[in-house]
Amino acid sequence: MRLMPSQIISRYEEICALSAQMVAAAQANDWDRLVELEHSVAALRDSLMREDDNNAMSEAEREHKARMIQRILDDDAEVRRHTEPWMDDLRRLLGGAAKKRQLERAYGV
Repeated sequence: MRLMPSQIISRYEEICALSAQMVAAAQANDWDRLVELEHSVAALRDSLMREDDNNAMSEAEREHKARMIQRILDDDAEVRRHTEPWMDDLRRLLGGAAKKRQLERAYGV
């Protein structure tokens, strides 16, 4: 069943609201909340991929949708700005631990 254009717009608006919350969670280093929000966004995104019929929308609806998508992309960039340094630190930490285990196994320390 295809969603009506107004329902599609509502889903994009919901994703916009969630992506703004994701930015706040990333800024607060609240990784658990960020993951929770990301799961909610993914579920909405997946349903939109199946249901979105751009051809059924008016020009104004398509423009509104495009603005929301741009906001979502901007929010995603901001989230990445906060998460990438944390992920780099985590990779270094895990890489160091793995090297330590390899040395311990190799030299029986």
